[in-house]
Amino acid sequence: MRSGSPSVPAARIRRINSGAVRGDHDYVLYWMTAYRRVRWNFALERAVAWAGELRVPLLIVEGLNCDYPWASDRIHAFVLEGMLENAAALDGLPVTYCPLIARGKTRDRRIDSFLERAAVVVTDDFPAFVIPRWTEIMASRSPALVESIDSSGLLPVRVASRVFETAHSFRRFVQQELPAHLGWAPVENVLAGAELPRLSRRDSDAIFAQESRAALGAGKPPLATLPIDHSVPPVEGTVGGSRAAGERLAAFLENGLPGYADHRNEIASSRASALSPYLHFGHISSHEIFNVLARRERWRPERLGPAKGGSRTGWWGMGSDSEAFLDQLVTWRELGFNRCAAGPGYDQYSSLPEWARKTLERHASDPREYVYSLDQFESAATHDPLWNAAQRELTEEGRIHNYLRMLWGKKILEWSATPQEALATMIHLNNKYALDGRDPNSYSGIFWILGRYDRPWGPERPIFGTVRYMSSANTARKLNVRAYLERYGREAA
Repeated sequence: MRSGSPSVPAARIRRINSGAVRGDHDYVLYWMTAYRRVRWNFALERAVAWAGELRVPLLIVEGLNCDYPWASDRIHAFVLEGMLENAAALDGLPVTYCPLIARGKTRDRRIDSFLERAAVVVTDDFPAFVIPRWTEIMASRSPALVESIDSSGLLPVRVASRVFETAHSFRRFVQQELPAHLGWAPVENVLAGAELPRLSRRDSDAIFAQESRAALGAGKPPLATLPIDHSVPPVEGTVGGSRAAGERLAAFLENGLPGYADHRNEIASSRASALSPYLHFGHISSHEIFNVLARRERWRPERLGPAKGGSRTGWWGMGSDSEAFLDQLVTWRELGFNRCAAGPGYDQYSSLPEWARKTLERHASDPREYVYSLDQFESAATHDPLWNAAQRELTEEGRIHNYLRMLWGKKILEWSATPQEALATMIHLNNKYALDGRDPNSYSGIFWILGRYDRPWGPERPIFGTVRYMSSANTARKLNVRAYLERYGREAA
């Protein structure tokens, strides 16, 4: 197994330090950071395989820091709800689960104590936000081997060795490469029937320290005691965790998927899956979603067509609604992971295509009819009722309707002093308020506003140059926004 578990594809395994496999130590440590689930999880599967081979217990530490950018009640409530569920799901199984909320020196001491006793360390390979840096730091401090395991999407992230500049080119790559990987999904429930040694009661009690008990509380996340931003409240009616993710998937397949291909941008009868927060925090797997959808379609791999040159339809051999949804789940979502993993500076203005930077620079000094500050944007204090409504949806619901999110970004570009300032505003507002912020897919959406994955559009316009333009008036003509404005547009009310 030392060169690759028979159950986890080698393409999903990265050795990230020079540590040794220390079979005489106390446990295999699975440091859960991104795939916060106990099912359909290649990283957990790899950790179980190591524990079985070395005949040592398995310790799962699910960490949640308090000192990362934009840490808030909204994000912590969602994650902690999933941690409570994981604790219940793992209770009675042959593993020790430790939910850990810590910061600064306390966190560092706890990490070092866990690493010191580990035979092998397994963690999650997630290519965005603060997780890559945290993983590097942990690996540099571990005397044991540290492996980073990719359980992000249907296609292993690092199969692609280059950055794809368009969805079309990436889709063509997926159609060529994915068939070889579709049959290699994570085990649905790898702990079912697992026979692993257990930590002694004394060890378990020592590991399950006071801060871990506080993390679980009495079944309710202890938000008020945490040093995080309490001005961004949890989203009412939105619950984190794998159970809620599964319920959301079932509701979408029943009510949202029919008509998805033709009507997914409509506001009055929204067909959005609302799965992106659960995917972002790892409460549900792309493999599970695909498995449920394939069973619904009575799909078999033989129905895959030949590579269709990047065509959006016809390749999967499913109905048009399912194919449209899979294009979002696989092409667009995994394209974002490709950009973060294969190219540096995914969140930097300099990573935009050359044509986009040139045209925006050429129009950087164009007069702006309106220029708003970050505070004005954040408080939805612009002259445009539809934009203000979209911003209020973001601050209140942690999301923006799919089509209006594009308009939201285009107007920030139009009403900012520079495109660089517009980018900073979009990243801040999205990462602060959106439940699925800080995700590769979120960065794809933000940078698409400025030209990533797009092409030049004519006619050339002030401020935008040849970057695609959108207007509130055209959006209102295309979509029925009356009910949306009544709900979120206080000017209209």
